Amino acid sequence: MENKIGLVLSGGGTKGIAEAGAIKFLEENNIFPEIIAGTSAGAIVGGLYAFGRTPEEILEFFKSVYFFNWKHFTLTKPGFINSDIFRLYLKPIIGEIKIKDLRIELLISATDLIQGDTFVFSGDDYLLDAIIASCSVPGLASPFKKDEMLLSDGGILNNFPSNLVRDKCDKLIGVFVSPLQDVEKNQLNSIKSVATRAYELLSHSVENYKFRDCDWFISPKELSNYGMFESKKTKMDELFSLGYQEAEKTFPNNFKF
Repeated sequence: MENKIGLVLSGGGTKGIAEAGAIKFLEENNIFPEIIAGTSAGAIVGGLYAFGRTPEEILEFFKSVYFFNWKHFTLTKPGFINSDIFRLYLKPIIGEIKIKDLRIELLISATDLIQGDTFVFSGDDYLLDAIIASCSVPGLASPFKKDEMLLSDGGILNNFPSNLVRDKCDKLIGVFVSPLQDVEKNQLNSIKSVATRAYELLSHSVENYKFRDCDWFISPKELSNYGMFESKKTKMDELFSLGYQEAEKTFPNNFKF
């Protein structure tokens, strides 16, 4: 199909709300992706959008969930939180729909902890399973069991899965919501701060070459000032606005669809 538009949505916890804000700007400019690749938070946003939810409804979904409610903690699985809590919140919205039955083509990545590679949900896979697996952050949520695999957060190996769609579309839009934070020397004064910075640098170095896959790249630098698990609704509104504003600011005037 001529001028087929693809959309890549990264992981980033609650900062994924900015992706919904960016999608709102796309829609207002009559830009509608025909294929989406998402991981972790991007799997939630991309999945809900492909299902038919509006950007505003996706924002309201994030506001309505309480993943760290004490009732969700588990001592019997390899994670503080039972990953099935995602089912509790998502099933009433999306039911048991298969990915092939969505209104938009969708690919969701997760990480196979046993084989050490990326597993991609598509076609006959259930959307609910795909989102649960892709959002199971190691150490926080228990892995998702599928056949002989133990699947965890897709962001471990592929936090910006542009490679899944680059060859399937004519124009690719990317939204990356985990930008590097600016730090000062005196902030790297503890084991935690140094280890966290090292992980961020490693992750960014693995992903940044893929940014060039995009014809239009949206990544609000201000997101580095927010945590992955923001719980205040006012913060969520700010994240949504940041995504919209960055899409507006970076919109290429000569970009033809």
